[in-house]
Amino acid sequence: MNKLFSNIKIAELLGMLSSSRRIAIVTHVNPDGDAIGSTIGWSNFLKERGFNPVIIVPNHFPDFLKWINCTENIFVHFNQKDTCEKLLRNADLLFCLDFNKLSRLDALGEYIMTLNVKKVLIDHHIGVEEKDFNLVFSKTPISSTCELVYRIIWQITNKNRVSPQIAEALYAGIMTDTGAFAHSCSSELFRIVADLMECGIDREKIHASVYNSFSVNRMRLMGYCISKMEILPEYRTAYITLTKEELDRFRFEPGDTEGFVNIPLSIKDVVLSVFFTESKDNYIKLSLRSTGDFSVDAMARKYFTGGGHKNASGGKSFVPLNETVAFFKSVLPEFEELKIEN
Repeated sequence: MNKLFSNIKIAELLGMLSSSRRIAIVTHVNPDGDAIGSTIGWSNFLKERGFNPVIIVPNHFPDFLKWINCTENIFVHFNQKDTCEKLLRNADLLFCLDFNKLSRLDALGEYIMTLNVKKVLIDHHIGVEEKDFNLVFSKTPISSTCELVYRIIWQITNKNRVSPQIAEALYAGIMTDTGAFAHSCSSELFRIVADLMECGIDREKIHASVYNSFSVNRMRLMGYCISKMEILPEYRTAYITLTKEELDRFRFEPGDTEGFVNIPLSIKDVVLSVFFTESKDNYIKLSLRSTGDFSVDAMARKYFTGGGHKNASGGKSFVPLNETVAFFKSVLPEFEELKIEN
């Protein structure tokens, strides 16, 4: 396996660890499989080296990730604000995983910005705001933050074996962030996956825990989304919208819409899919996915205060849902690559 980071950078990381006693780990709003897998995996690695890190997330994460070892010990800033902020005030080293700028943590990020704590970023998204961090481990072509965590551990230990608890968490994050190994997969990634499998994980159990444990309400919501999906064939685009009332009707729980944005991409000739969700925090959340050369990262950055990856990005809109969709449609003619080729 190729080394992603210089020996100097790894030595700097080890130096920061050696001078630290209280470590915290944070990840982004609406934590997904890569966010939870990478924070749990990195936390367990640090525990093996004698530290006792705490993990703090901005808000709740999906139930289908709670089977991962140690998730019961995660602190949620949304309903444990005082406890989380005390833990952060007392920390002398903060690891920031799976996001490219502190603003992706909303209120938690705003609080972190007020602290004088050393911050280390481990992330694979485009557009890192390096000024927010003291040390950055960032590689955008990499499949997931979990892959980055594995590679950093490998460079530190010079071993391709980790504990089953670390392997399980990292495998889950890699699996979910690649769409069950459907995209962003290099030959080296599959070698890493083989290494993780040889660490004693139960691959079938992990897959079933993530993909075969959804609620009836979630399945009905998915069917409803498919039924109201809109197709714009002239732009090879599809989109789905959900209002707060619709989410309430189906008793929405965090994670229930995970993966829905990918469904339209299974339609022949659709290359862009957008999922609009009305948030209880008075903004519209956008999830954007594409295939081929069309960059949803560029679209999200230019028009929706977001970004991420070329074929998978997110964004926000601060006008009502109907206005957001109308604006989205109005900018589509700008993108020549979406138009049907004659």
